[in-house]
Amino acid sequence: MRIVALGDSLTVGYMSPVTGLEWPPYQPYTRFLDEMIRDAIAKTRKDAKVEIINKGLNGDLTESMLSRFDRDVLQLKPSHVIILGGANDLGWGISVAEIYRNLEKMYDKAIHHSIRLIACAVPSILGYDSLIPPRVRLNRMIRSYCEGKGAKYVDLFSATAEPATQRLSPNYSNDGLHLSAEGYRKVAETIFKEALLPLINATSGNLEPEESEELSKM
Repeated sequence: MRIVALGDSLTVGYMSPVTGLEWPPYQPYTRFLDEMIRDAIAKTRKDAKVEIINKGLNGDLTESMLSRFDRDVLQLKPSHVIILGGANDLGWGISVAEIYRNLEKMYDKAIHHSIRLIACAVPSILGYDSLIPPRVRLNRMIRSYCEGKGAKYVDLFSATAEPATQRLSPNYSNDGLHLSAEGYRKVAETIFKEALLPLINATSGNLEPEESEELSKM
């Protein structure tokens, strides 16, 4: 199983410094996700292999993600692609409609090339309440697309927000936008449980030939 994670700093695993000028090391959610997948596969098919390729880019916009999609996703021939983007666009005041158009084109490309799509909701934000409603609107559009296409939608917004306020939980962030190590672990856990564990469980028994091949290829 080869997975490409495409996105911005939330895929890179960027964290702001807590004190002083020392910048903490990146904590990409893909690192935690890799551990979770390997642990689950070890319990079912010990000969299965997994490879996760992180294609996050700090500060990236969905337009740029779309422009590098062929190089950073299609050329790698993954079985799955995780797409998480839109936070920077919203910060720059780009319309929800334009952001969604870019995401939709990436989603369509993945499906057209028989890559299993995992489309992630944009997490909430803390300290800028005006940027929460456009996140909610964008995430609804992403969910609707996935429901119509039979793709996996992972609700990272609900997983990391406080239900009463819809603000990003301070438990998962120290700057209101980027996540803490615990936040990135929560992202990995949510993607794993909602999108990948069901696949692993479904293929742990009597595998169809194409399913066995998918779990064992690099």
